[in-house]
Amino acid sequence: MNTFFNLIFVIAAVEIIAGCAGMYPKVNGEVKQIAAGFKFTEGPAVAPNADIYFTDIPNNKIHIWSAKGNLSVFRENSGGANGLLFDSHGNLIVCEGGNRRLTSINPKKSVTVLADKFNGKKFNSPNDLWIDPKGGVYFTDPRYGRRDNLEQNGENVYYLPPKGGKTKRVISDMVRPNGIIGTSDGKKLYVADHGDKKIFSYYINNDGSLSNKKLFVGKGSDGMALDSEGNLYLTTDAVLIYNPKGKFLRRIEIPEVPANVCFGKDGKTLFITARTSLYAIRLN
Repeated sequence: MNTFFNLIFVIAAVEIIAGCAGMYPKVNGEVKQIAAGFKFTEGPAVAPNADIYFTDIPNNKIHIWSAKGNLSVFRENSGGANGLLFDSHGNLIVCEGGNRRLTSINPKKSVTVLADKFNGKKFNSPNDLWIDPKGGVYFTDPRYGRRDNLEQNGENVYYLPPKGGKTKRVISDMVRPNGIIGTSDGKKLYVADHGDKKIFSYYINNDGSLSNKKLFVGKGSDGMALDSEGNLYLTTDAVLIYNPKGKFLRRIEIPEVPANVCFGKDGKTLFITARTSLYAIRLN
């Protein structure tokens, strides 16, 4: 490994535990800085081969942290790529915030535009996404920074049905939606209203529309993740973990303010993008 990455900064994970001892999940080890030297990291996503892809938004790049511990650049001029996720066919689905569109990059690196407008008007800045079991894509469309070129009437959440259906607006009452994640059974969706500092849950209907909106927790979040037990991981000033009923479980301190999280292929290693670095911690 490059000597740059041998200079690993290690910090003990600080846990604040609500409830009885032994409550899932357990932190097994330390938060480790595994890559550094970026400007603002985001969008971690696990590839079919267990590599971790993530974005460096200001540097306009998508990076790969390989399962063998090597760093490489997957794509230059990424279109201001932010959130990433792999679909069931191994294509990398990308929220290109700078280009104001949702794209798909196949294993040969060919780029296809999936959606770039709603009702004939450009999106704000697609930010984060989740792919449902049918292959449909939910994505948030906030705007951070300059606001003089907005075409949409608000900051909303959209659903792109599988097989190239027409994009639908499914949430239109948030201040600034950001992180989004759904359960593996495709029945529930969590969306963070970063602008209102709240997380909401929704039932997912058969046509992709949403219903039964409920306040899950009065906390905002950037990116989010779910573990195999249905616990929700938020990124605020630290990584906060809540059980499926909204009960606070744990807090994991990160050396830098986290922006997003994802689990590795093993389902136990949590990868965290936090400002200038990529971090990882092992959980039981």
